[in-house]
Amino acid sequence: MNILFVHQNFPGQFKHLAPAIAADAGHVIKALHINPGPDLPGVERVPVVPARLSTPDVHPWVREFETKVIRGEASYRAARSLKEQGFQPDIIVAHPGWGESLFLADVWPSAKLGLYCEFYYHSEGADVHFDPEFPDDPAIAPRLRVKNAIYEMQMPYAAAGISPTAWQKSTFPAPFSDRISVIHDGINTDIVKPRPGAGIHFTRAGKEIRLTRDDEVITFVVRNLEPYRGYHSFMRALPEIMRKRPNAHIVIVGADGVSYGPPPLPGPNGEVRKGWKEIFLNEVAAELDLRRVHFMGKVSYQNFLHILNISSVHVYLTYPFVLSWSLLEAMSSGCAIVGSDTAPVREVIDDGKTGRLVDFFNPGAIAQTVVATLEDKALCAAMGQKARDHILAHYDLKDICLPAQMRWLKSLA
Repeated sequence: MNILFVHQNFPGQFKHLAPAIAADAGHVIKALHINPGPDLPGVERVPVVPARLSTPDVHPWVREFETKVIRGEASYRAARSLKEQGFQPDIIVAHPGWGESLFLADVWPSAKLGLYCEFYYHSEGADVHFDPEFPDDPAIAPRLRVKNAIYEMQMPYAAAGISPTAWQKSTFPAPFSDRISVIHDGINTDIVKPRPGAGIHFTRAGKEIRLTRDDEVITFVVRNLEPYRGYHSFMRALPEIMRKRPNAHIVIVGADGVSYGPPPLPGPNGEVRKGWKEIFLNEVAAELDLRRVHFMGKVSYQNFLHILNISSVHVYLTYPFVLSWSLLEAMSSGCAIVGSDTAPVREVIDDGKTGRLVDFFNPGAIAQTVVATLEDKALCAAMGQKARDHILAHYDLKDICLPAQMRWLKSLA
């Protein structure tokens, strides 16, 4: 078969699927992308170059849509070029969220289109209006309608979809949701696993610090330190945690940017405020022993795994939104999890068995649960083992998820 992958940041969620299908004899695999990524064996990457930037003064409700149409146009032209060279895909597998796959059905109408269905936005019942501390734009509903138009324009042409969690699938409208299979991207449990002898070593203010499994370490990992991933609730829980656990070290991984949601609003006089990291750190800094709070910033994947390996308790908080890979990786590493009682965390955390669930908005409850978990080493060990067992049984890359992804892709034909 001829198979075309489409992802702005290829390989993205297809980093295992694309080379796996390429390893099957007789397939020709190409990938359209805008941002350069690593070469994968058997996959020919085809760069997409947008011809223009977005219009500076375009209506704000359609600014993002225009950007996606510009990307879609660039992919359309790249696809036309591939067609002129004789390439005819039997299957197109695309992440539609950035617009690159918008017009591919107009180039290859007979190709079977499979969409990676990450999230369909709603003005109620999900991330929007979830956190009253940060009021949403009053015009959020029409904005989201335009945002979802990217999916609406492609779903009629799609043969099927794939979504990593049941809750994320449930955000999509019927009847298209009936064509979505729930298959996670998968966790490589041969790499992401407990390592009893692991440790991390870093220098801070000229002082060398080494932490191992023998230390009491509370970990918090996000792409960016922001409200969507509960950074504010975690920081507000720290004073009580650190008072009750005077030897605990707090290891926080994440950049000082914004992945989801808006940046901080300007100050009362229009001045630019600091990022979320400093805002919520400053709120509680006077109550913390900052010698035991370690902001690691963005770390390499190997260092991230080492951090999970020394975790006594791993805290994961999120709005009802896309589930982070890091939670499943923490579970695969055998961490004792304290997670927010929100969708889709409830899909993987069985309270008291594979972890503990707490109220996202209650720093006191978060602190109490973390402290109680730390005090019960037998519970920590049992939850960590059950968490890993759950990943092995339901999210293992080689035995569960990748074979299911391969069957899904081949079923498109």
